[in-house]
Amino acid sequence: MITISESAADKIKELISAEENPALFLRLSVNAGGCSGFSYGMGFDDEQKNEDKVFDIHSLKVVVDEDSSKYLFGVEIDYKDSGMGGGFTINNPNAVASCGCGSSFKVKDEEGAPEKCDDKVEV
Repeated sequence: MITISESAADKIKELISAEENPALFLRLSVNAGGCSGFSYGMGFDDEQKNEDKVFDIHSLKVVVDEDSSKYLFGVEIDYKDSGMGGGFTINNPNAVASCGCGSSFKVKDEEGAPEKCDDKVEV
């Protein structure tokens, strides 16, 4: 199960709408890399594969590839808007460690390929 706050879903829908492609959906993934071993992938896609897991969260289509789903089970995504700008935050109960920027994490008994932390999670 993936949880996306209403404010995050609203922001994602706003960003998708600006792309003017009604076929777009949110794709979440986990990739080897990042300063803690794994990094999050969060972007728009319009091609779905048969093995993808599909969720409807606040009327937002969210797709996760099969390999990433075990790392994203229970993840919570939020969006905070502040006077200095806004950003998405990811709370992952599977992570045993994460870097200061929050875009990279480590899970117990598994490691990706650590890289330099870039301090950003982009959509």
